Amino acid sequence: MKKLLFVFALAVIAAFSSCGPSTSSTGSGASTVDNNTNEITMNTTMQDLLTRRSVRSYTDQIPPKEVIEEIIEAGTYAPTGMNRQAPIIVAVTNCEVRDKLSKLNGAVFGPDNDRDPFYGAPVVLVVLADTTAAFTWKEDGSLVMGNLLNAAHAKGLGSCWIHRAKEVFETEEGKAILRELGIDDTKYVGIGNCILGYTAGDYPEARPRKENYVYWIE
Repeated sequence: MKKLLFVFALAVIAAFSSCGPSTSSTGSGASTVDNNTNEITMNTTMQDLLTRRSVRSYTDQIPPKEVIEEIIEAGTYAPTGMNRQAPIIVAVTNCEVRDKLSKLNGAVFGPDNDRDPFYGAPVVLVVLADTTAAFTWKEDGSLVMGNLLNAAHAKGLGSCWIHRAKEVFETEEGKAILRELGIDDTKYVGIGNCILGYTAGDYPEARPRKENYVYWIE
């Protein structure tokens, strides 16, 4: 009798052991799905990086706020020196303030300049950086700008880096805008303006990359 019970116990153990490969197989399948998903995500990311262009013609339609917020969030995740997070982003969707920034930006070229340096884009994301937070404040702000530009493209919007944010926020009008937001105008310096919106007309094509862009040391 004892012998029969022992044999039965071995049979039960063998039966449960045989479930092992099935469980492992399921795990392997999930891993394969995860790998495929990661590969698709990486391919999409690479395509976004390779196909983004500077857009200089926009409709006046303002994108949904939640889309703008997603783009801004991407900007806040740009790497910064020692994670000091020196940059800040001022998101402008107010038409009056947007037009005021446009005039201040154009005035850098001269007092009689009346063209719109924002090319009609309805949204301006101004990136500034705290010069006292890190020695890398310029680089940090530039990385934020890069994230904003690429994120805008990933969300189906046109974008472009417009310079002269530094000069604009050195003016009394520019400083007043910062002070109204509670931003210390003595510490923050303008890095750039990321204009964005819906592209008007054809999307720009890529120009050929220059020769000798990359030098290898192997």
